[in-house]
Amino acid sequence: MHTITISDSSSGSEAKISIEHGFNCYSFKAAVSPAERVEIIAGGNDFESGQLPPSHSGIPVLFPFPNRIRQGRFSWNGRDYELPLEEVPSDGAGNAIHGFCIDRPWRIIAQTADSVTGEFQLSVDAPERTRYWPADAIIRIRYSVNGAALRADVTVINPDNQPLPWGFGTHAYFRVPLSSDSQPAHCTIFAPVSQIWDLQDCLPTGGKSRIPEDCRLAESPYFDTLNVDAVFTNIKNQNGQVICRLMDEHAGLQMEQRCSPEFREIVAFTPPWSSSICLEPYTCLTDAINLQQQGIDAGLQLLPPGQSWTGWIVIQASAITC
Repeated sequence: MHTITISDSSSGSEAKISIEHGFNCYSFKAAVSPAERVEIIAGGNDFESGQLPPSHSGIPVLFPFPNRIRQGRFSWNGRDYELPLEEVPSDGAGNAIHGFCIDRPWRIIAQTADSVTGEFQLSVDAPERTRYWPADAIIRIRYSVNGAALRADVTVINPDNQPLPWGFGTHAYFRVPLSSDSQPAHCTIFAPVSQIWDLQDCLPTGGKSRIPEDCRLAESPYFDTLNVDAVFTNIKNQNGQVICRLMDEHAGLQMEQRCSPEFREIVAFTPPWSSSICLEPYTCLTDAINLQQQGIDAGLQLLPPGQSWTGWIVIQASAITC
């Protein structure tokens, strides 16, 4: 596996990115003090062994659509598209899932000791998949490490002569607990959400509801009380940022994931195969390319030819302060 390691020499923080497997950052050891580094990401040896699917650990990149497209089918400008399906037990029926770049090698276009920039272009890096989407697409991510923070600067580019419909998200798996001396029951999960999309077989119906008591992430529930796979919305920004948090009270450690305000949905997921929590920022809703055309504000973006979009995500560890 072709892995690139980037690090901050002043703090000792270090991140590992797999180039061959979707530019997946599968390890981030954040230096919370001169004597302590904390692994934030659930990946590590399981990812390096190649035994897990590409969407099951690390920070998978979801583009040009996050999550699912119903039965892999949609129409655009009078043309019908039919995407390959993936069978997932919770879905009921097969759907297209997680975009086109999650399982492909990316190209490295820049690298320093503390940063690396990878690029994926649909027509270059998965040309056989161009028939599944209305336009060519480029996604570029620059990972950098500074202190106890890992930053991803994301750029989406339309290199085509046709408008590009798109959505982007990440599927980060955060370790629970943050210390081997702690327990999952000592950890709380927070996301600034106040509504939930109604789902049937993991797909939105178009309606929204009040969040059930057992997954009110805005109230910082304990991890061991959660069993969730849901799409949350109506996000409250804090100083122009979307902030999610994992707090390990026993270890005295916390992880914050901060995003630019363009991320309008958060998927929260407790995977059955690891002790982790997924807090997934999305620019659009699951199945947005179908729902948007049904008159539902699903957040689907339409990028004109030659134009670009930028956003960012920061993952940072620190000691809990009162």
